[in-house]
Amino acid sequence: MSLAFLSDQWIAAAREIRERHAHRVPEITIAVRVNQVITDVPFGDGTLYAHMDTSSGQLDLELGHLDNPDATVTLDYPTARALIVERDPAKVMQAFMGGQISVDGDLMKVMALQASMPMDDSGADVAEEILGITDLS
Repeated sequence: MSLAFLSDQWIAAAREIRERHAHRVPEITIAVRVNQVITDVPFGDGTLYAHMDTSSGQLDLELGHLDNPDATVTLDYPTARALIVERDPAKVMQAFMGGQISVDGDLMKVMALQASMPMDDSGADVAEEILGITDLS
């Protein structure tokens, strides 16, 4: 199955993968609430609004924005795909340094969140499955 990144079908499939592995993922120890604005999305109205919230100890990724986030991260579609699906830190760092990622709010909390994300086998399994459903063309 190859789905367009951030399409309704991709979001539903990624949500199912995340839920299936939720019991294996360790608790996230930092509470951060981050809104995301993803621009240049090649479908819909071209912009997707989402959020990440770890205040429950688990990673909650959903559509829509939170009230009073710690930060809002704005990035374009290719950069979001490099961050979320490809997990390519070099591309992400290059995009950040090149101004393709902007952070409004507490940058230190966003960086702390990145550093605290579980990178054990359970996180790798989720990432591998999400990569497997994503059309990278």
